[in-house]
Amino acid sequence: MSVIRSATPADVPVILQMIHELAVYEKEPDAVKNTPEMLHGALFGGNPRVYANIAENDDGEVRGFALWFLNYSTWEGVHGIYLEDLYVTPEARGEGHGKALLQHLAATAVENGYARVEWSVLDWNEPSIAFYKSLGAAPMDEWTTFRLTGDALASFGAVGPGAVSLGESLARG
Repeated sequence: MSVIRSATPADVPVILQMIHELAVYEKEPDAVKNTPEMLHGALFGGNPRVYANIAENDDGEVRGFALWFLNYSTWEGVHGIYLEDLYVTPEARGEGHGKALLQHLAATAVENGYARVEWSVLDWNEPSIAFYKSLGAAPMDEWTTFRLTGDALASFGAVGPGAVSLGESLARG
């Protein structure tokens, strides 16, 4: 059985540990730059915009987490949930923790009138894809995820002479 609860500041170390484990599983062991301070600020700072839920077994042992934030559908006119990370420890897989975390997010969406819960999964991650399909989730086959990071982001985001920055644009209305 799985108990789902909101993360607390005391959960930051175990969440970060599981983020590192997820990076290893996804074949990117050196990609995590997050720190306890950064994660704590994102989840519990002055204006948190990221949320986390914890899955525990009956003995209160942490077995997994879901980290998510709100997105917005211009077509639906309402928010949705974007699931950034879902992770269950290897020894606890198959015990229902992942399903319980996703059901909790679905219930959160329904309770708040959100239009959807969505996430990305690596193409090679067949066990997860099969699991998500078994829940009724459908892949977005006609959509390709794009990402702008690193030097490309810095270069493209550099505001040149005469350009209006986002802050100025927002201030002008």
